[in-house]
Amino acid sequence: MNKLARTRHLNRLHRAIFLACITLSVSESVFAAKMLATKDMILVAESAPVTQQVAISTINTPYNTISLLDLYHQAVSHDPTLASALSANQAAQEIIEQGKALYRPTVNFNAEANAVKTDIRYLNSNAVPGQSNFETYKAGIEASQPIYRKQNLVQIEQTQTQVSQADKQLHLSQQDLILRTTQRYFDVLIAQDKIDLIGAQKTAILSQLEQAKANFEVGTATITDVNEAQARYDLITAQEIAAVNEYQIAQRNVQAITGEMPPKLATVRADIQPNALAQGMDKWLEVAEQNNLNIQIQQDALKFSDQEIDRSKAGHLPTLDAVASVSESYVTGSASIYGAGNDLKTGTIGLQLQIPLYQGGATSSKVRQAVLNKQKAQDDVEIARRQAALETQSAYLNLSTTIAQIKALEQALISSQSQVDSTKLGYEVGVRTSVDVLNAEQQLFSAKRDLLQARYNYLVNIIRLKAASGVLAEADLVDINQQLVLSH
Repeated sequence: MNKLARTRHLNRLHRAIFLACITLSVSESVFAAKMLATKDMILVAESAPVTQQVAISTINTPYNTISLLDLYHQAVSHDPTLASALSANQAAQEIIEQGKALYRPTVNFNAEANAVKTDIRYLNSNAVPGQSNFETYKAGIEASQPIYRKQNLVQIEQTQTQVSQADKQLHLSQQDLILRTTQRYFDVLIAQDKIDLIGAQKTAILSQLEQAKANFEVGTATITDVNEAQARYDLITAQEIAAVNEYQIAQRNVQAITGEMPPKLATVRADIQPNALAQGMDKWLEVAEQNNLNIQIQQDALKFSDQEIDRSKAGHLPTLDAVASVSESYVTGSASIYGAGNDLKTGTIGLQLQIPLYQGGATSSKVRQAVLNKQKAQDDVEIARRQAALETQSAYLNLSTTIAQIKALEQALISSQSQVDSTKLGYEVGVRTSVDVLNAEQQLFSAKRDLLQARYNYLVNIIRLKAASGVLAEADLVDINQQLVLSH
C-alpha cells in the first residue's frame, strides 16, 4: 500500500470512529466514552500528557453509581454544618426547663463553724478582765417559693419563643443541606460532562489535524489548514487540563459535606422532559409569605422583643414570695465572762413582699431599649419578607428560563449536528475549508454542553424555588432522583 492510499485509509478510519462517537454521545454516553478511550489509545502519540490521561480514565471507570438521594443521606450523617445546627437545637430545648425553674421553689442548705477567741476589758466597771475561747456551729435550710413575679412569667413565655426559633433554624439548616447537596451533585456532573465533551472534541480536532497534514503532504491543502487545526488542538488540550481541575474541585466540595470523595454519580436521563410551571409567580409568592423560614424566624424575634418590653416594665411591679427556714446553732461559750454556751433551734415561715421604688432609672432605660429593639425587629421582618420575595421571584424566573432553554437547545443540537454533517460534506467536495469544519464542530459541542447545563439548572432551580418558598423537603429529592440513570 503506497503512502497516499495509506493516508486515505487512515482518514476514513478516523472519520468513521469520529462519526460513531458523535452518534453514541447523544444516546449511549457510557459506550461513547469507551469508543473515545479506544481512539485515544490509537492516537496515544499525540494525546495529552500521561498524568492527564490517568485523571480522565479514572473519571470514566465504571464504578457503581450513587444517586442524588444516596448522596443526601450521606450528607445528613456527616455534614458538620447540620451537626452543628442539631447540637444548637438540642441545647436550646433546655431553655424550656430553665424557664419553668423560675416558678419552682428554691432550697438552700447553709452551715458554718467558727473558733472564737476573745480578750475583754470592761470600762467604768470593777469587773475583772478576762479571756475566752469557744466555738460556734450553725446549720440551716432556707426555702423560697415565688408567688407573684411578673418578670418570671414573661420570661417563661420568652423561652417558648426562643425554642420555636431554634426549631425553625434547624429546619432551615435541613433545607439548606438539601440545596447544597443538589447544587454540588450537579456541579460534579457538569464538570464530568465537560471533560467527556472536551475529550470528544479533542478527538475530532485531532482527526481534522491528521487529515490536514495528509492533504498538505499531497498538495491538496495549505499549511494554514494545518496550523489552524494544530492551534485548535493545543487550545483544547489546555481546556482539558482546566476541566479536570474543575472536576476535582467539584468532587472535594462534595467531600466537604459527606466526609469522603464521591464515587461515580448517576447522570440525568437523556429523555428528560421539563414540566411547565403549573402555578404563576403570584401563587409562589403567597406560598413564600406563609412558609419561608427566614420570615418566620424574624417573626419569632419580633414576638420575643415584644415580650421583652413586658418583662422590662415588670421591673416596676412588686414581687411576693413565700419563705421558710429552719436552723440550729450551737455555741460552746460566750465572749462575756457571765455568759455560757447555748443550743438554739429556730424555724420561720412567712411572706416576703418587695416593692421597687427607685433603681436609679435603670428600669425605665431598659423599657426604652426594649421598645427600640422591637422597632428593629419589625424592620428585620420586612427585610426578610422582601428578601424571600426576591429569592422566590429569581428562582421562578430562572426555572421558567431553563424550561424554555432546554427546548431551544434541543433544537439547536439537532441543527448543529446537521451543520457539521453538511460542512464535512462541503469540505470533501472542496466548497468548505477545514476551518469551517472546526467551527461547526465547536458549535456542536457547545450546544451539547449548554443543553446538559440547562438540564442540570432545571433540576437545581426546582429545589431553589421550593427552598425560597419554604416548602422544600426530602420528597423533592425523591422526585429528582427519578430523573437519574443508575448503572451497576
